[in-house]
Amino acid sequence: MTMNRRTAAKTLAALAALPLATQAAPEQKEATPMYGLIGKMRAQPGQRDALIAILLEGTGAMPGCLSYGIAKDKADPDAIWITETWDSQASHKASLSLPAVQAAIARGRPLIAGFGERFETEPVGGHGTMSKRSA
Repeated sequence: MTMNRRTAAKTLAALAALPLATQAAPEQKEATPMYGLIGKMRAQPGQRDALIAILLEGTGAMPGCLSYGIAKDKADPDAIWITETWDSQASHKASLSLPAVQAAIARGRPLIAGFGERFETEPVGGHGTMSKRSA
């Protein structure tokens, strides 16, 4: 059987690729998507700073929390925005049963007048504390 140059080149290329195609692909662990929340909370009139202090006290050690930020709303003297980034939705859910978080909720509840917008997000990266996930 004779083979021309073009057929030989195609055959060699196919043979060269064969070990790659037949090699078992290493199992890849599917990454759990990060979980984010952005929400607006309204404090009772004049109680915003007290509510912020309580929320910050109860959030020091929450496993899976990549960032927890509280910001004052510049247009509303009683409103705050809470921005959270978690390594997973399961970590966020588990945090709600932590004793420190439960205590903060109990102490803060009387100071809360209500809630505004609430957005669930899937963070994908950025600058700052979210980079802890890849560490």
